[in-house]
Amino acid sequence: MNSTASSAGLGVPAPASLAAKVQWRLGLPAILFMLLSSLDRAAVSFAAHEMNADLGFTPTQYGLGAGILFVGFLAGQYPSVLLYQRVGMRRWIATCAAVWGVAAAAMAFMQTTAQFYALRIVLGVAEGGLAPGIVLYLSQFASARQRASTFALPMLAIPASIVVGGPLAGLLMEAGNPLDLPGWRWMLLAVSLPTIALAALALTYFPDRPAEARWLAPDERAWLAANAVVRRRESNDWSALRQPVVWLASLLWFLLLSGSYGLIFWLPQVVRSLTDVGPLALGMIGALPWVGVGVGMYWNSRHSDRTDERYWHTALPALLAAAALLAAWSAGPGPTAAVALFVMGLGLGGAQGTFWALPTRLLGPQAMAVGVVAINIAGSAGGLVMPHAMGVMREASGGFAGPTMLVVAVLACAAALVAALRGLATAGR
Repeated sequence: MNSTASSAGLGVPAPASLAAKVQWRLGLPAILFMLLSSLDRAAVSFAAHEMNADLGFTPTQYGLGAGILFVGFLAGQYPSVLLYQRVGMRRWIATCAAVWGVAAAAMAFMQTTAQFYALRIVLGVAEGGLAPGIVLYLSQFASARQRASTFALPMLAIPASIVVGGPLAGLLMEAGNPLDLPGWRWMLLAVSLPTIALAALALTYFPDRPAEARWLAPDERAWLAANAVVRRRESNDWSALRQPVVWLASLLWFLLLSGSYGLIFWLPQVVRSLTDVGPLALGMIGALPWVGVGVGMYWNSRHSDRTDERYWHTALPALLAAAALLAAWSAGPGPTAAVALFVMGLGLGGAQGTFWALPTRLLGPQAMAVGVVAINIAGSAGGLVMPHAMGVMREASGGFAGPTMLVVAVLACAAALVAALRGLATAGR
């Protein structure tokens, strides 16, 4: 082994410049693809009011269509990660983005519930491996101490897609269009086109592994070669599924994402029920909690990295989110509820931003790929269950009190589960 590689051995701190380079060169561009994925996925929530009226969808049918995307997520996760491991980041993300962009565009022309369900499933299959693939990819480049903030960067795409997507969707729906389509159809088509156009970007931009990243210094590449959490060509260890930490982390991620998916697919309709505003104003009001999500995700992950503490940085924000959502509902329409929803977003984003630092610390390199996919499959199941459950409760009760209490309970349970995960880790799993 040469002297550079030797000096980059295990236990040696990462070069000081490494984290900033990885976050700027890989983390931030990954946000773009995660943002497009989240926007294409959530655009149906902005279209829901007009779309349901035009196509005659009931709340239960809409809730099923919103959530059935995650059937595709569940089916596509592990095959997509296998594809990533085989062909590398560039070809993998280009293929995924092209397929989900076409499926999202086709939704602008759907006419029946069957078409709605089928296109959502295809969209889910194409997007299914995106989050776990990016976690595995960035794990090749991120030091253990910087993982929370590195992983939080692409996750910022979800709140960004709502903050940007809500007003953008409202503007597109209110404006005329050259195809003379109804506003909701034009919006679905327009937001899908950047995904198709940018799929080619991945073929020239992303290095498949650190050795190909010429923007890294030789000592940085050597350190990563010696300390990589995930090496792309290692075999997958299926015994990871027997580790209790995988199951606890999976349940925790299910609960945290269930809270998000409930808001993504139903918040615009909740806001509309409380206020009499047009699509553009609706998008701007509905974006407020997601501003909080982005701020909480960024600030809490950075603070967690500085202190190297993960558990309290996940549990306390989840409790804050549950309490703030309950306060918002109790306050009713008005400024108090708006502030409470912003605080709820701070807590939800904070908990999600630090989550991935937990399993990537507790799982070994061989177990990482299988463990990450299992955890993401559980999170995707939250997207399948929560929107439909909220739709059924909304239709049965005629109001949003029941669905709101469901999200509150889910977030409170997530906070309690962090304590169990901490106890398991302390006991040596």
